[in-house]
Amino acid sequence: MLEPSPLVVVASGVSWDGVKGSERRLAEALLAHADVLWVDPPVSPVTPARYRGGTENPRPWRPVLRPLCPELTRLTPVALPGLSRPVIRSITSPAVRAQVGWALRRLGRRPVAVLASSPDDVLGRWGAGVTNVLYGTDDWVAGARLMRLDPRRQGQKVRIALARADLVLVVSPELGKRWSELRADPVLLPNGCDASAYTDVPGLQPAEMPEGFPTPVAGVVGQLSDRIDLGLLEAVVDAGIGLLLVGPRDSAWQPQRVAALLARRNVHHTGLVPFETLPRWFAGLDVGLTPYANTPFNRASFPLKTLEYLAAGLPVVSTDLPASRRLQAETGEVRLAVGGDAFVRAVLAAAGQSRTAARIAERQAVAHRHSWADRAETLAGMLGIARQSTQRSAS
Repeated sequence: MLEPSPLVVVASGVSWDGVKGSERRLAEALLAHADVLWVDPPVSPVTPARYRGGTENPRPWRPVLRPLCPELTRLTPVALPGLSRPVIRSITSPAVRAQVGWALRRLGRRPVAVLASSPDDVLGRWGAGVTNVLYGTDDWVAGARLMRLDPRRQGQKVRIALARADLVLVVSPELGKRWSELRADPVLLPNGCDASAYTDVPGLQPAEMPEGFPTPVAGVVGQLSDRIDLGLLEAVVDAGIGLLLVGPRDSAWQPQRVAALLARRNVHHTGLVPFETLPRWFAGLDVGLTPYANTPFNRASFPLKTLEYLAAGLPVVSTDLPASRRLQAETGEVRLAVGGDAFVRAVLAAAGQSRTAARIAERQAVAHRHSWADRAETLAGMLGIARQSTQRSAS
């Protein structure tokens, strides 16, 4: 009889149904090595069903525990309304930890590791033999105002989380340096790419675009927020290039200026689309854009979109971010540009390249070298875990 596979608790900063970011990609890849209990951020009893995974909870004061596949279970904890208020906030983390404990008892399992991808207080409370992992997907202090949070409080939470972590992971050397200054000893685990999801993009029929939409088409796939240098998008549009924006828009992101951009005839915004449809939108692009502003938050990040563009066989134009600079060292298919005029020239040069099979293969090879499967295998090695069964699961 096989022993149960190891269990890893992943306490996420975003819901399973939210934008598919680093922690979800890593958790899915980790299923090859361990079972996973995914923990959503807590919701209020009055939170609409669409933010609870689309299911009505007949007892909204109780957490929801449900399997997504045999190896993956999702927990949606519940906290009191007014999560951002100081008094309520002080009891939210204990409530979440209690509900994680309840879920583990329901499952009859003890985790080998608890991985937190936010600075919320979940680490260091699980007893001997459990590895507490802080997974730094972003610089949460530098990005606090972007997330409408108090930077000072975020800094306090980060220092506490670092002190309670047995293993600290960071997606970039820049974030690792900042956390080293807080007496941590971070280990680099860069973002990866599910390259296989985009292998067939070059041969796909593109998603339908507005009639007469201009070419070439440059695009941004992902969240549209203050991380983006809006002036660069305006410069691309002013040059007559078609601009495709695929992803949710933050309504607080310069609303009047963004509305004016979206009203332009050579701009098409899809809003949030299902992950399964993304390859057809990638197929409609000539160039992928990573137009992030030069901020401390962005300099410490590793944009997922850059690797996804390469996986789709596309050339990339990016602002001069450290992560993009490192990818440029691997391939000439990532162009860096500073300022609107230079950005437009780089887009036109990239779009003018011939789409040969060799060039597409080179781009995709770079993405395959950064697979989430390799990242998960590295993490499994750090944790000393391996799935007992030879079966691999797909979420």
